[in-house]
Amino acid sequence: MKIEQGMAAVVTGSASGLGRATAEALAAAGAKVAIFDVNEDAGREVAAAIGGLFVRVDITSEDSVVAGLAAARAAHGQERVCVHCAMTSRKGKTISRNRETGEFTRLSTEDYAYAAEGILVSSYRIASLSALGMAALDPMEDGERGLIVLTASVAAQDAQIGQVAYGSLKAGVVGLVLPMARDLMDLGIRVNAILPGIFDTPLLGRLPEKVLDGLNASVPFPKRLGRPEEYASLAMELVRNSYFNGQAIRLDGAIRMAPR
Repeated sequence: MKIEQGMAAVVTGSASGLGRATAEALAAAGAKVAIFDVNEDAGREVAAAIGGLFVRVDITSEDSVVAGLAAARAAHGQERVCVHCAMTSRKGKTISRNRETGEFTRLSTEDYAYAAEGILVSSYRIASLSALGMAALDPMEDGERGLIVLTASVAAQDAQIGQVAYGSLKAGVVGLVLPMARDLMDLGIRVNAILPGIFDTPLLGRLPEKVLDGLNASVPFPKRLGRPEEYASLAMELVRNSYFNGQAIRLDGAIRMAPR
């Protein structure tokens, strides 16, 4: 898909990290980008920097997403590109043992359901609502109407101890890609996912230096954390190369996560 000047795009979780880098790359290519995030100060800052629009959107709320898309479309028109980076989750082992009391506890069903809403359900929500709008667009070259990029994780394939919710639900995101791409093939809407490894995002930036050094060393090559602009580069290639469809692509420096 050629990014034409003024083409509309939506990027969730784009106040920082992977989403911000992607929003910046899309804007640099000429797209009008709507920044969807719950962080209002950072989101407005990014939007101002790239000439985009900030919309406060809670991805776990159907009403919030519907309203956010309506606001973005009123300002920029129907998006042809939707990149979903936002998520919420909770961590914990299926069964844990208190070292002091010896008591066993489990990751609660409520915590798992919270993660499911923030990872898997929200991915379907964003993708399907965006596709619903794309379906009415005039087709471009090859009959293409739009592209959806979801964000999974290498944890979808090799989740670590304590990632039972995160890993299984990111695997669910991977599982969305092919059937959704097939559902949307007659409409000319492509669906792909990126599976990032360990990336240098604000969340990891709060870790002690010693821990970060260990993470860098754990990557086969290059021996460093991934950079948000490298995620954005792959997202942009997925936009440009229309033969990418139904794919879930690892971006991880060849890392395979150990059990812990």
